[in-house]
Amino acid sequence: MTALKGDLTGVFLDLDTVGRGDLNLAGLRATLTEWRMYDTADDTPVAERMAGAGVIVSNKVVLDAALLRAAPGLKLVCVAATGTNNVDLGAAADLGIRVCNVRGYATPAVVQHVFALILALRTRLVDYRRAVADGRWQRSPHFCLLDYPIRELTGSKLGIVGYGELGKAVARVAEAFGMQVLISQRPGGPERPGRLPLHELLHQVDILSLHCPLTPQTQGLIGGEALKLMRPDALLINAARGGIVDEAALASALRAGRLGGAGIDVLTEEPPLRGSPLLETGVPNLIVTPHIAWASRESRQRLVDEVARNIQAFLAGRPRNLVS
Repeated sequence: MTALKGDLTGVFLDLDTVGRGDLNLAGLRATLTEWRMYDTADDTPVAERMAGAGVIVSNKVVLDAALLRAAPGLKLVCVAATGTNNVDLGAAADLGIRVCNVRGYATPAVVQHVFALILALRTRLVDYRRAVADGRWQRSPHFCLLDYPIRELTGSKLGIVGYGELGKAVARVAEAFGMQVLISQRPGGPERPGRLPLHELLHQVDILSLHCPLTPQTQGLIGGEALKLMRPDALLINAARGGIVDEAALASALRAGRLGGAGIDVLTEEPPLRGSPLLETGVPNLIVTPHIAWASRESRQRLVDEVARNIQAFLAGRPRNLVS
């Protein structure tokens, strides 16, 4: 490992997307003798940042075929995420560049965020907080306010679309709350025992939580027709990918009272420079968070540490987490 380590320069193209000075980078820095680390605000062209690099780390910077071809010394691309849609994997394979990702690093954070959204919606936390801030409790003739109906999780049915690591982890916590878990068939996939077709699951669940990847089969999966199948008091939780949900259809369903509420951590466009129907005022019982379900400090530290392990394994001739 030592000889190869001395030959390679590492470049992190967008460090500030995973840390703002709050992470320990010692393990990552120790993998190679030279590192150059950039933030997204740096106006150095990506091709220039990559110059002379043997190892590239990227979270969201797009590495297309042209950029990969322009980096003749590049041996390894480490995606600082699970999704690898920002890398041209075919071009990387043709050029002999190995590509690896990081898996499972954010599971505790995502599960925590999913239930933060569910609990906030079921207890009407935002509405009651606003009522106190507006002075309505202070003016009430009663010791408590009962303006917004509160529902318990115990006995509720949770539907999960995407039963991988995240879906299974959410299911375990749901069962601890006394919920019944129903699992959807994989969209576009074969039938599997114990799983329901989505159209049969939707009308049964009190809460629907999405944990599937964004694919041609899941693009717009939860649109107007799917929302019509859901109960009018049901909740929709999306901490997966924005394109899975038709945002206009969801906003319309919430405004019309055809859905009980929604907790959304992802949008089709991020950041939403052109807006979104879900960011318009007056959409009731909706919580939108800025793609932070994964972003606990512990999760981001695991991410960086796993990138370091990927580099160490590659240098040792035992590459791991390869996608190309």
